[in-house]
Amino acid sequence: MRRTAIAVSTALLATVLGVTALRTADPGDSPGAIAELASASARAAMVAASTPGDFTGLGFDQCVAPTQTAMDAWITASPYRAVGIYISGDSRACRTQPNLSPTWVATQVSRGWRLLPIALGPQASCLDRFPRYADDFKINPKPDSSYAAARAQGVVEADKNATDAAALGIGPGSTLWYDLEAFDLGNTHCRESALVFVSAWVTRTKELGYVAGFYSSASSGIKMLDDARLTRPGVFTLPDRIWIARWDGVANTSTSYITEDGWRPGGRMKQFKGGHNETWGGVTINIDTNYLELSGSGTAPVPPPPAPVAVAAPAPETHCAGTRVDFPNYYTLKPKAASKARTLALQCLLKEKKRYVGKLDGDYDRATRKAAGAWMKSRGFKPTRTWRRKNWVALLAGQERPVLDVGASGPAVSRLQRALTAARQRVAVTGAFDEATRAALVAYQTRVGAAATGTTDAATWEMLAKGRF
Repeated sequence: MRRTAIAVSTALLATVLGVTALRTADPGDSPGAIAELASASARAAMVAASTPGDFTGLGFDQCVAPTQTAMDAWITASPYRAVGIYISGDSRACRTQPNLSPTWVATQVSRGWRLLPIALGPQASCLDRFPRYADDFKINPKPDSSYAAARAQGVVEADKNATDAAALGIGPGSTLWYDLEAFDLGNTHCRESALVFVSAWVTRTKELGYVAGFYSSASSGIKMLDDARLTRPGVFTLPDRIWIARWDGVANTSTSYITEDGWRPGGRMKQFKGGHNETWGGVTINIDTNYLELSGSGTAPVPPPPAPVAVAAPAPETHCAGTRVDFPNYYTLKPKAASKARTLALQCLLKEKKRYVGKLDGDYDRATRKAAGAWMKSRGFKPTRTWRRKNWVALLAGQERPVLDVGASGPAVSRLQRALTAARQRVAVTGAFDEATRAALVAYQTRVGAAATGTTDAATWEMLAKGRF
């Protein structure tokens, strides 16, 4: 069965590349036809053997395939040797890939890159942000005949993804990764239809001679598969390899959401840091960062992995020559009843915003109150003599509104942590978005009526800017 499937897929690759079959040259062929046949066969064999193959180390992914100039700069200067590219699926954000072609694929492989071809097709039925377009669709959640419609969708999508891979010269033996974005694992029909879809996709992908990989968030799609593996063994066809999305900043392939024994050794990779800019060789790309531990199909033994790659901690912040601005509580300030330390922090923060020009003395005097009132007016608050909690929340949050999630770090995270603390969701100000920060953020979002996503979306920043608590 396996030999037949590989033969079918190899013929598919050859056909898409413009060759009717992978065969030896016929004596009657023209020199051009013979050269074309040899080129197509060589390219197919080269890519199939190297996408991604056995590899332990760092990789990155970006929606749009980078230019050749960028790839050349990064292969020389960066620590990355694997790159994720979206090659198929009607639900992907980057349907247009101006740089992606068979030549691009072959060039990257020849220069040492390991490719991670990704497909993003039908998504879970309970995921509100899909479908993206008028001509894509979600997984059918109807439970009729054990989710027969979802199963059929999985087969059709696998055929489509394999065809698109073959068109790029990515042949049998390569790993194809299906991207199923995070969804509500507690929604029974949504979960079960997704599980049946993935099982059918994996089965068909393997029949076509490819290695089946699966990408999803640790807490939804990945946990769904691990639960099925443990509680319903043999019921579903599971992927050879898993790609865990868990932005914990740790360069390994572990997560508390699933057990340690599944897909080990050699069958895991983890996206441990979300979207951020990195510059190597003078070229900046916005990427997600991944750590790979891949060998064979996820069952072959591999040597012990190297120690996790260290993730740099954010540099410590300083304000007004060492003025303290981080507190476990941010008190209300009134004339003749104001914390000197908190007043000093207020003076410093207002000075950084060019609202206060007086001395940093910790006195809640007329000059301080005037500067505070001017700031209140500029941000839509009614100016008063009293500096209240809502004012602390808005001031500490600042005005820049990046999307932050677990794994993020830097001054924006520190601002968020201070603002949450002022809003009665106390969290240590470390500059690193960890699980404690996420828990505090979810609690805050729930309290103020925002979607409890655990990420700083526009609505959450708006609530902070208004001083809600």
